[in-house]
Amino acid sequence: MGNAPPELRVEGLSAWYGERRVLEGISLHVPAARITAIIGPSGCGKTTFLRCLNRMHELQAEARVEGRVELDGHDVYAAGVAPEQLRRRVGMVFQKPNPFPGMSIRDNVLVGQRLAGQRAPAGDDAAVERALRAASLWNEVRDRLERRAETLSVGEQQRLCIARALVVEPEVLLMDEPCGALDPIATARVEDLLGELRSRCTIVVVTHNMQQAARVSDRTGLLLDGQLVELDATDVVFTAPGDPRTEDYITGKFG
Repeated sequence: MGNAPPELRVEGLSAWYGERRVLEGISLHVPAARITAIIGPSGCGKTTFLRCLNRMHELQAEARVEGRVELDGHDVYAAGVAPEQLRRRVGMVFQKPNPFPGMSIRDNVLVGQRLAGQRAPAGDDAAVERALRAASLWNEVRDRLERRAETLSVGEQQRLCIARALVVEPEVLLMDEPCGALDPIATARVEDLLGELRSRCTIVVVTHNMQQAARVSDRTGLLLDGQLVELDATDVVFTAPGDPRTEDYITGKFG
C-alpha cells in the first residue's frame, strides 16, 4: 500500500441474476483515499453493487453485468483482465467474520497472500505483523499467533479478516456491512480502523446503519430498488438531501 490509492468510476452499471435485474444504470465516482458509504433498505442491491466492483458477482450462477467499472481509468471488465489479479487489488471484507476454522491466527493472515500466489519479500513474520498492525490487532494477539482463529472474539475475528485482506496490500477495500455482527465496542474499533485506513486505501462501505455512514464516510450514496437515488458529501446527504426520497429514507418514513 505504498502507492497512492486509485479512484473508481462506475458508468451505466446494471446487474442481473438470471432474468431478475438487481442494479439499473448506476453511474458514480469513488474518490481516491476516501470512504464512500452506500446505504439503502434490505434488498435494494447494495451487496450486489459491491460485488460488481471486484467481479465477485460473476461467481454466482446466471449472473451477468453490463456497463463499466474503471479502476484508475482501466475497465475491470475488459477482455484480458484476470479476475483473480483484480481481487488482489480490490479486496473485500464480509458482514460475518469468516476466519478459516482449524487454522492459527498467523496462518489465517497468510492464507490471503498464499491464495494470491504471493510471498512477502521480508518474510512471513514481517507480513503477519504488518497486516495485524494495519488492522489494529497486533497488540492483542502478538503472543498467541499460533492459537486457532476461532478462539478470538467476534470483533477480533472481524479485524483478523481485515488483516487477511490487507496482507496482499489492496488498493481498494470493499466492506459489506463490516459491523453487522458486532457489538457497539467492537463496532467502534472497526470504525476507528476505517479512519486509519483511509489514507492507504480507497474504501467503499455498504451499511444499513445510517449513523455509521454519517460517522465514517466522506461521501454517501442511497440505493433504492437497484437505482442510485443520490450521491453527495455525507453532511449534505444527511442535512440537506437533494432528493425527497433520500429525506424520507433518512427520517424513517420507509425502509
